[in-house]
Amino acid sequence: MRAFARSAFIASKKRAAAEKAGEHIPPFLIASITGRCNLHCAGCYSRANHACGDREPEQLLRAEEWDRIFSEAETLGISYILLAGGEPMLRSDVLEAAAYHPGILFPIFTNGTCLNDRHLRLLEEHRNLLPVISIEGGREATDARRGAGVYDKITEAMLRLRSGGMIFGASVTVTKENLREVYSEAFCDGLYKKGCRAIIFVEYVPADGESEYLAPGEAEQLWMQRQIRTLRRKNRRMVFIAFPGDEKSSDGCVAAGRGFFHINAHGGAEPCPFSPYSDCSVRDSSIREALRSPLFYALNAEGLLRDEHIGGCTLYANRERVEQLLKKPLQRSED
Repeated sequence: MRAFARSAFIASKKRAAAEKAGEHIPPFLIASITGRCNLHCAGCYSRANHACGDREPEQLLRAEEWDRIFSEAETLGISYILLAGGEPMLRSDVLEAAAYHPGILFPIFTNGTCLNDRHLRLLEEHRNLLPVISIEGGREATDARRGAGVYDKITEAMLRLRSGGMIFGASVTVTKENLREVYSEAFCDGLYKKGCRAIIFVEYVPADGESEYLAPGEAEQLWMQRQIRTLRRKNRRMVFIAFPGDEKSSDGCVAAGRGFFHINAHGGAEPCPFSPYSDCSVRDSSIREALRSPLFYALNAEGLLRDEHIGGCTLYANRERVEQLLKKPLQRSED
């Protein structure tokens, strides 16, 4: 991790130099390296957006294409690439390509059920790969959303990582039904004892059009803001991140290149996984060109990323306006 710390410092200098020259480079990139998943989680936004299924999407980016994207990201000064899916552990070829970019930290957002000996060896040898295991709370909440027996498989994966001395985190989809449990000190302490050192709380986005009742409202979000401050004060052994809750300190949504953007499994550059709209592909263009895409420029220029709304994802809340932007003639950011 010391080597990564040096690389992160160099990357921050690159971004600062680019900013001085009038070009903004975000520190984060989200890469959905596969559209295939072995689970059928209730209310999954990725399946609802047809980005995830039982088979790979057509024209899937090859491992060598992802390797080129990782190299370009490192050159630009991007420090963190979040590997997602689908289930990213199903793309061992891409994970192996990522491993050989030690200047980038790769959190791997995984359901934890596909972790095998090959993965464990790779994670042990390349500490820039950091598994982040999805969990919904205890056994009852996790199995209710992810399937019977998943909680036990997750626990087994965590214990295998801990026994190997590997650092890992957890990702929690927060709903009205589980928020009191997952934001509790007892739940967080339980994860710490399993070896977890970071928890990312992600507010549920009801992309399936049928589960709006699960999305935390304004009252719940105010409670979560207070609770995460308590967790951070009382448990300094762990890192706690709230998404999109922490965006309030960033003057709005940080998608569409402000703080990160998303590349889907076939190369489309999108503002965010929750906003699957694209007018540019990194398959036939560069990351730099994607960051200057007309859609990203319009989202920034028209104030959608700073739009006031009651909680949740601002781009999802304004999806009709985003769709309308794609139908209009758009200009690139340099025009």
